Amino acid sequence: MTDLLECRAVTRRFGGVIAVKPIDLTLREGEFLSIIGPNGAGKTTLFNLISGHDVPDDGTIVLEGVAIAGRAPERIAAMGLARTFQHGRVFANMSVRDNILVGAHHRLRAVKPRLPGLGALAELAMALIRPPAVAAEEAALNHEVLEIAALFGDRLTPRLDQPAHSLSYANRRRVEIARALALRPRLLLLDEPTAGMNETETAEMQSIIGGLKARGQTILLIEHKLDLVMRLSDRVIAMDDGAKIAEGPPHTVRQSPAVIEAYLGHRAMGEAAL
Repeated sequence: MTDLLECRAVTRRFGGVIAVKPIDLTLREGEFLSIIGPNGAGKTTLFNLISGHDVPDDGTIVLEGVAIAGRAPERIAAMGLARTFQHGRVFANMSVRDNILVGAHHRLRAVKPRLPGLGALAELAMALIRPPAVAAEEAALNHEVLEIAALFGDRLTPRLDQPAHSLSYANRRRVEIARALALRPRLLLLDEPTAGMNETETAEMQSIIGGLKARGQTILLIEHKLDLVMRLSDRVIAMDDGAKIAEGPPHTVRQSPAVIEAYLGHRAMGEAAL
């Protein structure tokens, strides 16, 4: 496996608070790496730095050999990095189908205007005339939406033409992941994909994410539900107070005294394992 993502001494400060202390991270192609830690450990801030939603104060972030720190999120997405958010984000008034199609926007070819300066006019003309290339691309994308929705069993397929705001919380989270998959990501960042889900919903999501792993999808995951992390991860990084406190195979990190202390406090040391 080759390195797909490399972070070196990545640091983020907010005034006098160091949210992410110099951290190194390497993710190989096809690997499943999880980041765990208590609330406020700096996990989501690190995701924001990697995905371009924030800019590090120091350090380097390299995706497939290209430095990406400071690039706009849409440019990083076009390079093949897709992410979901800790608090799910969908376009509430758009249909489930259109929400998923948004993820494929950067891959559109036929509808992109070819004449500089005539962008809006060219798009209007193509919408009215619908050349064969546009119709073929739309048909292919709609077929792809059906394939992606099918990954979620019967949760999304019957609801493709319903507005996203009408969905349950769990289904909105599923739509967000489906939209990320429509990008055909080389690297998928999942920020607490099972947050707010009950036991049954969590088990379903674990099965879906496990299926993505089996297909060779490279995944960087933030998750508080440690059973899921231990079952799916190839490696785990534990963070606390902005710093990496442990890294290695899941069972090794789970038994780390520093990790147990971060989760359970000093009094639990030596008495419990996560």
